[in-house]
Amino acid sequence: MIQCAIAGLGRWGRSLVEAARRGGRLKITDAVEPDAERARDFCAAHDLALAESLEAVLANPSIEAVLLATPHSQHIAQVIAAASASKQVFCEKPLALCREHAVRMFDACRSAGVVLAVGHNRRFWPSLQALREVVGSGELGTILHVEGHNSNENSQGITAGWRLSPEESPGGGLTGAGLHVLDAFVSLVGPARQVYARLSPREAGPPPLDSAMLAIDFANGVTGTLATIRATPFYWRVHVFGTNGSAEVLDEATLVRRRSGIRPEMIIYPIVDVLANELAAFADAVEGKQPFPIPPEEVLATLAAFDGALRSMRAGQPVILDP
Repeated sequence: MIQCAIAGLGRWGRSLVEAARRGGRLKITDAVEPDAERARDFCAAHDLALAESLEAVLANPSIEAVLLATPHSQHIAQVIAAASASKQVFCEKPLALCREHAVRMFDACRSAGVVLAVGHNRRFWPSLQALREVVGSGELGTILHVEGHNSNENSQGITAGWRLSPEESPGGGLTGAGLHVLDAFVSLVGPARQVYARLSPREAGPPPLDSAMLAIDFANGVTGTLATIRATPFYWRVHVFGTNGSAEVLDEATLVRRRSGIRPEMIIYPIVDVLANELAAFADAVEGKQPFPIPPEEVLATLAAFDGALRSMRAGQPVILDP
């Protein structure tokens, strides 16, 4: 079992702790959380020692890996510090708010000989894995277009915190929810070449009311559209259109296939423990069994498109991405 520490015990950090317990591959023994009083009961219930700082955790020779569920702007310093201490790293998405910072993190971990795994957890949805197989098989013919949407109703409960910060959460819902769709696009059809994005705020809030829309040209000629709304009840859709048919994912278990002259086919896959499976993949990478299934080049391609979308929102015009 790999002995780990976690930094950040907000909602998602706690989910990772519980997933690690279920999975049984990672043993999280230490936690770093600025709001120690808020975290005390959770740590006691999960047998976690509250560390004084991340530096103290990195100096502990018994800690082999760190899980980062911290604000995005902190990732670059934390990842590089972990690499310098020869700790394996699992970092929640987005790894960075610009591609350049992510490159520096991957370079630091590569030089230190440690894993840097990025938590794009929806890559582990059975339905999305099946969609990648459908696209890769060629059965849809020539892929022409992708469409995606992610709404998550988060803004209705937001009155404070990083999600209201333009520095930590730029682009409205794109940082928290829409990035999942953008990453799915990259995994299905490759890197983007051009992004034209618009953020339409209704009310600054709290809670904020806004929508974000992206029109994307991919390097291979595929086009794409993406929308994300923070105030609408949860809705997910990634739809790939080809000359021989189309296929779409509607949630973690549902895939719909459409072909000419045939009624749409809905396939429901068994529900799996997505977070436990994601952490098991990290453990496999740490133990050298197989690489983490989200390669650095795809993480960087997603962040390049994300960064381009933010620049497009500010400029009000399309942004061509560096090759």
